[in-house]
Amino acid sequence: MPTNAHPERSQVAEASRHLATAGLLIGTAGNVSLRFGNRVAVTATGAVLADLTSDDVTIVDLNGEAVSGDLAPTSELELHLGIYRTLPTAAVVHTHAPKSTAVACVLNELPVLHYQQLPLGGATPVVPFHPFGTPELAAAVLDSLSTGKQATLLSNHGAVTLGSTLKEAVDNALLLEWACTLYLDAASLGTPRVLTPEQQQAVLEVTLRTAYGTTKPL
Repeated sequence: MPTNAHPERSQVAEASRHLATAGLLIGTAGNVSLRFGNRVAVTATGAVLADLTSDDVTIVDLNGEAVSGDLAPTSELELHLGIYRTLPTAAVVHTHAPKSTAVACVLNELPVLHYQQLPLGGATPVVPFHPFGTPELAAAVLDSLSTGKQATLLSNHGAVTLGSTLKEAVDNALLLEWACTLYLDAASLGTPRVLTPEQQQAVLEVTLRTAYGTTKPL
């Protein structure tokens, strides 16, 4: 089947290059996927993500069987498919982003320091370490996201973010990296102040009342 029969392959390749340019995907480390119907476009294992083309993206079904493409999918395929089979999300991004990974080497949870973290579902959990590509890692990631979280950190490994669109999953990966950078900078000065549940709820109420974050006509 020709590559252009699946525009999702090009979308995944473009998102991967964008994340690599931003420094969140290094070399062949990390993977990106996009669900459409009962199919998933996912990055190939061993592909250099900064140079990814649509030919480096494979289409699989929800059982992991290849539908289109010439390359084996990422070794983290089951992590992606487990999420798609269980949660109502359209895209998954897994990075080894440096600040996110640094936080995941130290904390058991990234607390909410800034209200911009709230779209990620509040505090971001850190799942215990499991080797990459294992069922144990896939299960731990899924469990951490099953409470409505849009992001999770992987102990001594990296990060995973979700999105209702591929753009949203990418934006969430960038937001998580920003939040981890903020935490590291704040911790270098002292003990960071954490927003209380009441303060977080107050921000959510203002956000709903003002439609914060959306453009409005005069």
